[in-house]
Amino acid sequence: MVSLPGLKELIESISRERNLPRIAVQSAIREALLKGYERYRRAQNLDRKQFDEDYFENFDVQLDIEEEGFRVVATKTIVEEVSNNDHEIALQQVQDMGGEEAQLGQEVVLDVTPDQGEFGRMAAMQTKQVLAQKLRDQQRQLIQEEFQDLEGTVLQARVLRFERQSVILAVSSGFGQPEVEAELPKREQLPNDNYRIGATFKVYLKKVSQGQQRGPQLLVSRADAGLVVYLFANEVPEIEDEVVRIVAVAREANPPSRHVGPRTKIAVDTLDRDVDPVGACIGARGSRIQVVVNELRGEKIDVIRWSPDPATYIANALSPARVDEVRLMDPETRQTHVLVAEDQLSLAIGKEGQNVRLAARLTGWKIDIKDKAKYDHAAEDSKFAAARAKYAAELEEMEEEELDEEEFKDENQLELEDELDNEIEDELDNEIEDELYDRDAQ
Repeated sequence: MVSLPGLKELIESISRERNLPRIAVQSAIREALLKGYERYRRAQNLDRKQFDEDYFENFDVQLDIEEEGFRVVATKTIVEEVSNNDHEIALQQVQDMGGEEAQLGQEVVLDVTPDQGEFGRMAAMQTKQVLAQKLRDQQRQLIQEEFQDLEGTVLQARVLRFERQSVILAVSSGFGQPEVEAELPKREQLPNDNYRIGATFKVYLKKVSQGQQRGPQLLVSRADAGLVVYLFANEVPEIEDEVVRIVAVAREANPPSRHVGPRTKIAVDTLDRDVDPVGACIGARGSRIQVVVNELRGEKIDVIRWSPDPATYIANALSPARVDEVRLMDPETRQTHVLVAEDQLSLAIGKEGQNVRLAARLTGWKIDIKDKAKYDHAAEDSKFAAARAKYAAELEEMEEEELDEEEFKDENQLELEDELDNEIEDELDNEIEDELYDRDAQ
């Protein structure tokens, strides 16, 4: 046995520092020692050009925690005549060792541990490097298994440090569970957040990465719409009880211009006639929505009533602007004209177009805001009628071209089939003629 003083304490300390089970640490140490032994064997056989990839698969390492050491064992097959000492052992040798009942083809496990001084400095370095890599792999696997089912949920996070433009946070999968690192990239941050060391935030777990990349495996967000949904569900009992449902959310947490603040529009509905879904989300004197706004550092939030009628839904989505008329110009391409009074134009469009942009994303319609006083109904109807007629004509022309192409393909196919049939008939005629000629000759 090769002695490893302090092995027991090493396993305990690694387990504590890296939040890994002791059995996982022991597994990593065994794999690392096996790689070290492989390095030792390669160094002992420099005259051999290379070992096969699976050459060392029959070797294993046994840790002795109490005695603080390890053994290397090899599984060998019993043969009559040995051609490979690492994989085979002679039947006579096994019998001499006390295995009188041994038979050819059976396997035996033998201790092949090198002497204490033979293991070598290079093998020890290899073991250290492999151990560090195996421990990282164990941590990645543990994190992936722990957080995979938590994707799309919200976690409490604490700021640890800053790397380039990203914030590195500490998150936990539950009460009593160890903290792991998560990355909050620049694009997922809120402009009004103050990311100082030790500050706590609620974050949306966006993705659990896989593979061998360095750095945190968890990608979290403060800008995702899922965070808004969670905050409302957590604050509004009617949503948790499924009396009120969130139908759609449109969020612009990082506006294209620094002159425009973050804003969210959320559409809610209910099947209970006695419940006001918008009022339930806002709360008495705005108490419920204020909690959400505070968590999002003052982000503006519009709660609107969803409607199955597109015109009503679009009018509600443009809140707080007052809409006079919604004209669904082309339901197929989902284009609409919204008519408002002149004094409502800037409010409906919003600063740098933010209000109408969010309303369009919320409803799924292309919204064109028009001044009611200057709007020409007949001219706009005529323009859309002409556009629809042109589109229909183009569609019909495309369909005709496709039909012509299919007919052309069919005609070519028939011609090819006729040519093939003729070739086959000619070949058959030639064969028949040759046969008749041969008979006449006989």
